[in-house]
Amino acid sequence: MLLSAVLYCHPWKPNHYVIIDTDGGIDDIRAITMLLASPDVRVLGITTSGGALSHENAYIKVKSLLNSLYHEGVPVGTDISGVYNMEEIAFALQTEWGREDDISAKDAPDNLELISFLLEAESTKISFVCLGSMRTALNAFRSIPAFRTQVKEIVWSINESGYMGGFNYRIDRDAADALLKQEIPVKMVRNMSSRQGNLWDDGLIEDLTGIKNPYASKVSSFFGDETVWSHSFSFLGTDEMVSVFIHYPSLFANKIRGSISESIPADIEGIREGTLKIISMKTIEENQVIKELPLDPEFYFDDLSPVVSEIIERHGVEEWKSGIFASEMHRHLGIFEIIGVKMGIRAREYFNTGVDEFRAVSYAGSIQPMSCMNDGFLVSTGSTPGHGLLTVRNDTVLIPMVDFTYLGRKYRIKLKSEISTKISSELKEINFIYGLDSNIYWELVRKNTIKYWRDMDRHDIFEIGELKQ
Repeated sequence: MLLSAVLYCHPWKPNHYVIIDTDGGIDDIRAITMLLASPDVRVLGITTSGGALSHENAYIKVKSLLNSLYHEGVPVGTDISGVYNMEEIAFALQTEWGREDDISAKDAPDNLELISFLLEAESTKISFVCLGSMRTALNAFRSIPAFRTQVKEIVWSINESGYMGGFNYRIDRDAADALLKQEIPVKMVRNMSSRQGNLWDDGLIEDLTGIKNPYASKVSSFFGDETVWSHSFSFLGTDEMVSVFIHYPSLFANKIRGSISESIPADIEGIREGTLKIISMKTIEENQVIKELPLDPEFYFDDLSPVVSEIIERHGVEEWKSGIFASEMHRHLGIFEIIGVKMGIRAREYFNTGVDEFRAVSYAGSIQPMSCMNDGFLVSTGSTPGHGLLTVRNDTVLIPMVDFTYLGRKYRIKLKSEISTKISSELKEINFIYGLDSNIYWELVRKNTIKYWRDMDRHDIFEIGELKQ
């Protein structure tokens, strides 16, 4: 069966680069969360258009979702010139995607402006995913020349009985009819039918609770809302089918007519299994030579084993794995090395990227102990000198700070000054008392590192901001 196969692939490049257009429906939060969770998908950006919600309110929902997952750097646009003549679906407006405080669509970029920027910045062929109407896709097709050459397909979520009977068609019939007459490939993905039952049955919802990552927690929290249980639509397999189809098209019955295809959910149990794999972030094999890094505390040395589970619970498996690999490469547990791990994970998290996806310039220099940060950063990001992605500067004041560039945008991530000063002072004091050649020095450094690794939250210890170019 396809889902039980080991998916070896390019060591870093995902198979799917997507731009998502959403109208803020309640099924969209699950579909988008699934695409964000998968390491085999790179969500370049999200646009919002009117449908279940106005484009402004859909924008607020999407930004709140990204902020709650710490993917603040994923760009979001909205249909600034669009006219919304529908009545918003009250349940969609009430559904919480994340905290909406201080989020407004007032300063959001226009959809077409954002799409044009992304198509220029990314050379890989892109799938344009429509979770609502085809309006944004049609406008981009007509007004952005690169859309016709850079977008390999449009993937559109449609009703279980076909597109003409569905809400996403009725939002803007003219846009759908016009785009389906063009030569660009359109893959229409049907919702699960009512006779196939609910996608989100008791078993699948219960299985979510055993997955320890932010994406599973997000979907679980959706089903933890009491009002959700009063709406049968909440449990159907609707826009999520697009997310599953992108990963596992063989689970669908596919009808092809010219440049248009229609895919119908066929293997329902396989679709449930695929849904769990996607949310579990298990769509590819991420390691290169080992199948799994043990998470059993008994596998690790006595001073580390008591905090293994706590570190994983607080900071996630990805930070744990990167910390272990970095420490083995670095040949000791060091505070700045772990700072570098946390910094790299935070930078990747900000844009929801995989490894090897941005260029970085470190200002930590080549003088220990601050330079140890470089080792942690390169392991957690894959931005290594061997890949030509990491440059270490020694011609400036040494600071635990990195400038990184992704999709043409340049950002700076810096350890907060008070934390850097505290760590440096502790290391200087230990060095002054015991000296670098003393075993006691290294024992104390290790002890402090384990404590800092456990206690420091990467979301609290760094400053991140865009650099104007």
